[in-house]
Amino acid sequence: MEEESHHQHHHHEHQNSPQSQSPPTTGTCCKCGGPTTFAPPPVSPSFSEISPPPTYRPIRAPAIPPDPNSQRAIMLAPVPQAQHVPIASPPFHFQIPIKRIQTPDDIRRFHDSDSGKNFVGFIVALSESFRCRKISDPCHQSETTNTIVSILETLTQWIDEIPPAQQAARYGNIAYRTWHERLVNSGESLMFRFLPENLRDATVEIVPYFSDSFGNSSRIDYGTGHETNFAAWLYCLARLGVIGEEDYQAVVSRVFVKYLDLMRKLQLVYCLEPAGSHGVWGLDDYHFLPFIFGSSQLIDHKYMKPKSIHNRDILDNFSNEYLYLGCICFVMKVKKGHFAEHSPMLDDISGVPNWKKVNSGLLKMYKAEVLEKVPIMQHFLFGSLIKWE
Repeated sequence: MEEESHHQHHHHEHQNSPQSQSPPTTGTCCKCGGPTTFAPPPVSPSFSEISPPPTYRPIRAPAIPPDPNSQRAIMLAPVPQAQHVPIASPPFHFQIPIKRIQTPDDIRRFHDSDSGKNFVGFIVALSESFRCRKISDPCHQSETTNTIVSILETLTQWIDEIPPAQQAARYGNIAYRTWHERLVNSGESLMFRFLPENLRDATVEIVPYFSDSFGNSSRIDYGTGHETNFAAWLYCLARLGVIGEEDYQAVVSRVFVKYLDLMRKLQLVYCLEPAGSHGVWGLDDYHFLPFIFGSSQLIDHKYMKPKSIHNRDILDNFSNEYLYLGCICFVMKVKKGHFAEHSPMLDDISGVPNWKKVNSGLLKMYKAEVLEKVPIMQHFLFGSLIKWE
């Protein structure tokens, strides 16, 4: 979502044909493993001991190694705590939500406000509801959560109805725009599938969060900002009392899991570009929340430790039950080469002694690296349910 660096390498194609007079290949595409003709990014000498692997080619702006000072600040920050979502009461004044954040000051204002604390607290509460649970564990499933799952199934079905266009560019298949247009045009009717009669006016406010949850149609990209919109949409439903705390486990194990499946299909079928990715120094090119929810699942697990992600048998047998392991499998599927080279951050995390520390560390990191970053949060919307105070 960082506009300025957007179009630099939008269509990165490989020059594979033997006849073409291409310069010698110097790297490997992090997405498909093909050779690329781009020189690897320059490495500043001060980071030589943690220099990016030479074969890595960032999709856009060069990958910047994490700043040790900001990392220290993240480690020293308090762990975000779960909060009860305050349910909005009538008379409602639903409104088209708008952008409010432009500066680091605005970010501070948001996080100091009740809205900011409640939103982060909601994500922590979702994470806690999933603690020590498997994806397939039975849980309370309300009609509303089941309907939301079926809405996500509908969106998934549309992908099959809108095949990718034949085009030369590797990234950003234009057929995604057709899919996205259908999403936007259907937003209100999709909300009507579960909103009670007295809350139908809320669509004016909640549809924009929903529409922005699945990527950007002009840039054909997706990143943690869009994922945050999906969390914000769920938070709005909690504020409306449409989903309650008794639904949280299903919201993660049924709704969010279905959302993640949909997003992976969109990423693969339409080759969505990672939005504002940190390149090799990020957690993942597209997602953050499944690592939070997934580490919570594994807290106090009898034999699976953070280092178990290096055990192929564990990944093969348990990735369908544990979100974190599923994420690792997906990264390994879409990235070629050594895990420690293409995913140093995930590799580092595997050295943390227990999942509780991983979970609290990821919560701090999400707040600092996603919810406190202007390039991401400048797109965040505020209305009557998420108030700008």
